[in-house]
Amino acid sequence: MSDTEIASDAQEHGHDHDVCIQDALDTAVDICNERGIRLTFLRKRVLELVWQAHKPIGAYTILSQLSTDGRQVAPPTVYRALDFLMEEGFVHRLTSLNAFIGCSEPGHSAHGQFLICTECSEVTEMQDMGVIESIEACAAEKGFNVQGQIVEVIGICPMCQVK
Repeated sequence: MSDTEIASDAQEHGHDHDVCIQDALDTAVDICNERGIRLTFLRKRVLELVWQAHKPIGAYTILSQLSTDGRQVAPPTVYRALDFLMEEGFVHRLTSLNAFIGCSEPGHSAHGQFLICTECSEVTEMQDMGVIESIEACAAEKGFNVQGQIVEVIGICPMCQVK
């Protein structure tokens, strides 16, 4: 995604996307400092690229953008950075799209529900405690120990419904 496309996308969403990205990076730095872990330059840059996309982004797109930065990075290095960012709760992996998106509540990676539009690929993250509790209750009835839950709901967003 070019800088022009990113700027246009940010205007469509009605917010200052640069502030959004900076807030995500600052929060990640703060959380890493609190936890005593390193947010390396590469991990921070990968997080920035995920947030900059403002839509789900694939690992190979991230790899491509890193090479335009002049960095020669192998795919396993990008996946390791993404694994770290997922473990720390800074990004989520959307399995149905084979892509990654920034976490709206950084540091809390174990739960989330996502509404994914099949028309425009817009993704909305939810943290509905009722859904979380319902899944945990049903799992407990079956003796299953829930370690995390990511729910992906596929459909058409309100904007695409009116097109």
